[in-house]
Amino acid sequence: MPQDTPGIHHVTAIASDPGRNYAFYTGTLGLRLVKRSVNQDDVSVYHLFYADHEGTPGTSMTVFPYPDAQPGQIGTGQVSTVSFLVPEGSIDYWYDRLEDAGADPDEPRDRFGDTVVPFVDPDGLSLELVGRSNVPPANLPDAPVPDAHAIRGFFGVELSLTSADPTGNLLRTMGYRETDREGTRRRYVADGELGYVVDICEDPQAPRGRPGAGTVHHVAFRVHEYEQSEWRDVLIEAGLRPTEIIDRKWFESVYVREHGTVLFEFATESPGYTVDEALAELGERLVVPEWLEDRREEIEANLPALSP
Repeated sequence: MPQDTPGIHHVTAIASDPGRNYAFYTGTLGLRLVKRSVNQDDVSVYHLFYADHEGTPGTSMTVFPYPDAQPGQIGTGQVSTVSFLVPEGSIDYWYDRLEDAGADPDEPRDRFGDTVVPFVDPDGLSLELVGRSNVPPANLPDAPVPDAHAIRGFFGVELSLTSADPTGNLLRTMGYRETDREGTRRRYVADGELGYVVDICEDPQAPRGRPGAGTVHHVAFRVHEYEQSEWRDVLIEAGLRPTEIIDRKWFESVYVREHGTVLFEFATESPGYTVDEALAELGERLVVPEWLEDRREEIEANLPALSP
């Protein structure tokens, strides 16, 4: 067996207006745009990567913004909520900031002993801030949010499923352990510092989710590059049908529809976002993998301007 995954590598969502998306994730949430690229499977669309200053695995929210995208519907078979980790003393600051930004925050609530603030991004994507005392140091030195309140990375994701057990068993194989239950919610926790929580919300009667703006495309988990092929074997042994290993330039990936049909990715922690840009210049220009470089002129001509 390969080593347990310590948690989430990145989460990728679908959006509509790229400028509005960019303004929200950098201006309101204070994340850094660390990679300005294109969807490698549809080069007419940006792939925007927001993260901490270095693009550390476990901090990277990525987005496919389709300008004409219709709203999706959150439901079963999807990541239904994405949660970010903040210091527990920052909840009031964030509630006021999100309210001022029109992000429709709900009143803070308790969940398994944590204070949680639900809100939405401009496309209606369900997001949360989770306050905890044991958070890593801030790594967003140029952000509009003070270090004391800055987002540290992911806390976790919530999966909406009609049946929890098959996916729960897969999470156990990945190294997660079930720690809590409350109503229809089950919590699974890994041993990492970021993105270490997966909650499964089970509802056999809930409608199926529908892809579109405001929904999550996939969630990726961190693995070592030398164990990527072993993870693929583990997924096959679990009765799933993973892809071959795919080179995404900044990491290598294996994709699979898990038992509840949520799209999981197993992404390597290296080489990382600085493999083709200097740290100080991350996200400042359009970068594409070398196998798309001969199409750069065509790609750039078909992309909208990226400005708030």
